[in-house]
Amino acid sequence: MALYEIQTDKLSPVPTTTFVAEAILERKHLQRLLRADTAALGEDLLVLAEEFGNWEDSNRRIDLLCLDRDATLVVVEIKRTEDGGHMELQAIRYAAMVSSMTLDQAVAAHARYLGGDPAEAEVKARNAVAEFLKLESIEEAELVGEVRIILVSADFSSEITTSVMWLNKRGLDIRCIRLCPYKMGDKVLVDATQIIPLPEAADYEVKLREQTQETKKLRTKRQETFKRFWSQFIELSTQHSDLFANRSSTTDHWLSAGIGRAGFNITASLTEDRARVECYWRVGKNNAALNKQLFNTLKAQRESIEAAFGEKLDWQELPGKDGCRICIDNSAGGWKSPDAEWPLLQQWLSEQSAKLEKALKAPIQALKF
Repeated sequence: MALYEIQTDKLSPVPTTTFVAEAILERKHLQRLLRADTAALGEDLLVLAEEFGNWEDSNRRIDLLCLDRDATLVVVEIKRTEDGGHMELQAIRYAAMVSSMTLDQAVAAHARYLGGDPAEAEVKARNAVAEFLKLESIEEAELVGEVRIILVSADFSSEITTSVMWLNKRGLDIRCIRLCPYKMGDKVLVDATQIIPLPEAADYEVKLREQTQETKKLRTKRQETFKRFWSQFIELSTQHSDLFANRSSTTDHWLSAGIGRAGFNITASLTEDRARVECYWRVGKNNAALNKQLFNTLKAQRESIEAAFGEKLDWQELPGKDGCRICIDNSAGGWKSPDAEWPLLQQWLSEQSAKLEKALKAPIQALKF
């Protein structure tokens, strides 16, 4: 971003400079100034510690370890270079290393940072944290368990910005603040700009990230449900046939087993409120005509097949698709049904699968193609 000085008859550009040219160092100058006032980072933070490195097996140190108003730890990594080096990797390591920190440990770190008499420092630290979080006592709260990252540099390489945007899409909270120095006479000015995420898009990105995380939670919960359901189903199904005996549980909404002919499968499946058992086949690749021919051959035996099965079946030719299906549905429940209703649903799926296998196995084996 260009910076201009307003003169009488023109806008005069203020020339840029570098921290190196101005002999401005990371720790001695930039870190000290940001420690004294975090406003340049775009938010109100409490600096818990500087050069924090309370590790047993590492000598790495966090430039600034901070706390935000939501009781979230914030790792601030500072560079004076034009590309940021590998600061995002460093910051991720630091974030991981403090991710298990408790509020009491954060207070202890702040007490060490304040220095002086240990007992007095601890009291000051507890009061400072409680006041910052607007609490009567820190016993009322705990750290939220997340760790945010703020990267501060004269500029960032495309490698860093690309990595940060990718990581943010996957649930991390990383901000990039660019400190651009300008030379105005004998003064050095600094323009502090948040470049990731763009301030005008920050709220949207937070909402999008929260939505993505919620979707992942729901997907994980649903997958866990399927895993348990099919595990119980497989065990129960052995009472009726060996069709699924060698199958493993799955996180999918369906479970298939071969019927002894390539391309043909018996499948038990669930939707939110329905269950289905089907024989689906797709023989060959892009060979809809052959599959329709096989469908018609089997459908010509419909009366005997349904007599062997014991009830009517739904014959679906599936126009426009390569495969075909013969199935039976049950609207009594699906994967959203309470666990207490699972045994009846699993019993139905098991019985219908065994019946469908028995009714179709010989006709399918007799198909000529």
